[in-house]
Amino acid sequence: MKEEMTKNNDIYMQTDSLTVGYHGVPLIKEIALELKKGEILTLIGPNGAGKTTILKSLIRQLEPIGGVVYLDKNNVHTMKRDLLSKKMAVVLTERVRPEMMTCRDIVATGRYPYTGRFGLLSERDHQIVDEAMELVHISELADRDFLKTSDGQKQRVMLARAICQEPELIVLDEPTSFLDIRYKLEFLSIIQDMSHAKGLSVIMSLHELDLAGRISDKIACVKGDRIDRFGSPEEIFTDGYIPTLYHMTVGSYEERSGNLEMCPPKGEVKVFVLAGNGTGTDVFRRLQRSDTPFAVGILWENDLDYPSAKALAAEVVSVKAFCRISKEEMEKAKEWIDKAEEVICTLNPDQAGDFYPELKELYQYAKVKIVELPH
Repeated sequence: MKEEMTKNNDIYMQTDSLTVGYHGVPLIKEIALELKKGEILTLIGPNGAGKTTILKSLIRQLEPIGGVVYLDKNNVHTMKRDLLSKKMAVVLTERVRPEMMTCRDIVATGRYPYTGRFGLLSERDHQIVDEAMELVHISELADRDFLKTSDGQKQRVMLARAICQEPELIVLDEPTSFLDIRYKLEFLSIIQDMSHAKGLSVIMSLHELDLAGRISDKIACVKGDRIDRFGSPEEIFTDGYIPTLYHMTVGSYEERSGNLEMCPPKGEVKVFVLAGNGTGTDVFRRLQRSDTPFAVGILWENDLDYPSAKALAAEVVSVKAFCRISKEEMEKAKEWIDKAEEVICTLNPDQAGDFYPELKELYQYAKVKIVELPH
């Protein structure tokens, strides 16, 4: 196997026939990944699929069973440690439990590749530590005992430590696991900003599919003993793929919108919902929680209400995007109105923009059955 990578010069990190596992037993075989400088690559897949094993093999914590990992055209497993630590920083989910160290002390250890034999920080080192802590919004934690911080704060401290290394590649294992929604977005925004501004390459695993689809340039799907798909979010999130990847047996996931819904109520339809323009989704979910089967109509397939209606309703009377409502669809909607015990209208009859002539006709047809929205 060649020590130097001879493929596309734009590629910063690449795996060549990488096989990973434990004690000589392969877990995932023939892994082929590529990452350009400044790109973000995210691993997704079920718990236990092997995402962390792949990451540990990339960062030299595990010896690959076969194949090679190249970083900036060099074989990672033969690179000198000081060179590797200047090129790659790592943030894992494993707990670190240092005694008698402040958060600033922890962040400062990120300068170890540059401090020489005695580990003394220069004025520039101190400046980089301060800038890293400010970047991830933990300056106020500088003097706090690291062990007395929350999980989310610890995660941001470890990110600041990684940033201090001034790496070209950062590897993160489930970095948002202990963060609330505010800090998830802040954390990933910092990663994305650094990727854009400094050309930082990023490899991470995420459970949040909506975030993975928004932040990633490339996504690798880990399934069984292989990388099942590798490509852009648009190539990965295609109709019906994610439920297959995660072996979903209940509920539904709509790839285009990232819409995740519970199972629809079972039984005879009791309610018909006249909805559209995104006004009906909350009502659909309330009816699902109350175990009330319902039908919906008439929706265009590009309407904001359509993904939730499709997942939760017993029947959706719909038309293709930008098409006119036909007589057949009108008759079908009226049949469901006749079957229903009551009708909920989420559209505003006083706003002409809410009603095409056909919807206005349906509203008049259902008027005697229309009830107030559930509370």
